[in-house]
Amino acid sequence: MLSLLQLSIIVLAFVYHKNEAIAAFVPPYTSIVVPVTKHTDAVKPLYSVEIMTKYINMQFMHANFLIDIDAPFIWHYCILQWNPTPGSCPTNTLCTYPVSCEEYQCTDVRTIYSYKNPSCPPVTNSSTLPGWGYCTCPVNVVDPISGSCSQALLNYDDFTVNTSNGKSIFTGLYGANPNAACASTSTFQSFPANVNGVMAFSSSPYVLPAYLYQPLKRSLALCLPSNPSTPGVLFFGAGPYYLLPQSDVDVRSLLSYTPLLKYPGSFGYFIGVNSIVIRRRSIDLPLNSTTKLSTIEPYTTLRTDIYNRLVDILSIYTFGIPRARPVTPFGLCFRTFTRYILMQVPDIDLILPNGKKWTIATANSIKQLTRDVACLAFVDGGMAAEHAIVIGTFQFEDNFLEFDLENSTFGFSSSLLRRQTSCANFNFTLINTS
Repeated sequence: MLSLLQLSIIVLAFVYHKNEAIAAFVPPYTSIVVPVTKHTDAVKPLYSVEIMTKYINMQFMHANFLIDIDAPFIWHYCILQWNPTPGSCPTNTLCTYPVSCEEYQCTDVRTIYSYKNPSCPPVTNSSTLPGWGYCTCPVNVVDPISGSCSQALLNYDDFTVNTSNGKSIFTGLYGANPNAACASTSTFQSFPANVNGVMAFSSSPYVLPAYLYQPLKRSLALCLPSNPSTPGVLFFGAGPYYLLPQSDVDVRSLLSYTPLLKYPGSFGYFIGVNSIVIRRRSIDLPLNSTTKLSTIEPYTTLRTDIYNRLVDILSIYTFGIPRARPVTPFGLCFRTFTRYILMQVPDIDLILPNGKKWTIATANSIKQLTRDVACLAFVDGGMAAEHAIVIGTFQFEDNFLEFDLENSTFGFSSSLLRRQTSCANFNFTLINTS
């Protein structure tokens, strides 16, 4: 019969070897991956990610969420049920469990991580669910397209995504259980077709990356496609990241990095820009200027004084290109007949505080509107603009961007087209890891 001491030694040895085995386990994936779709059927171009949600009949439902790197939390179309029974949830509808107004998440989201908008009404604890002995948790949500405010109910959600080694996607899945909010269908009238939610990727603790745990590194990589017919890609994790046809080149080797900055009252991402340089001419920015990164604004917005200076300089260098009548919201347009003429437009360089340079190539500075008309894809934000520069999605397209949340740095590639690849070149072929 074993003594107590011998039994303790055996138990400790078992625990030690079990923990050692866990520590030695390295999963086959380094990141999670989801496709990114460009939508052109709303008032402005927008981008969504496809997420797996409800699992029914041996398969997952899929939902499309707008990518918003400024939103404080996730919200989408769903229905709250506190006591779900088989068949009680409508077909093709996501039903989730409610957060009570008495739970800390409710107070936390309402008081610290809510949308800041003067049009939002005060929230109350008057709403309940039939047969449930607690009040629900209404929170305000703001439509990023129209700016209108409405209310949604905080919930416990369940999302599923694919895993990846940076080259392909695996059949192995990764689940996350964030707090989100259920909004009514009427809330999404301004959204693109088949998009009924907002996926938050800001610095708030109620965004999707906050619920993606080890072994994933806290790093968000985003590559927006320029064509609605071919998907781009979003990663979260340590990398590496590969795009065809250069399947042996880690895209991170193409990136330059600059610090991510914080701005009071915002969960979004900001960088410093010292000046804008076009060939040998420079537009210096004041030291207190802020540059915001946005996945909602379609074109880079400049404060009026900066915008006018940019147009003046570009007008000098494009003197030989015939002008066209300006098309709203653009102020400088060209009459073009060949791509050769567009190639005469010089690069626009953003000079960053650490000496790095983000080059905005012609593919990201000139928007072809018709066969004969192209415009400078920068717009006048007015003299009272809160931020001197807001970099929009047209300037992001076919650029590989990395938000390293652990080191508070922002990585950028400049145009991938000059590297003979694009954001549409990730290999979404499934690899069986079972």
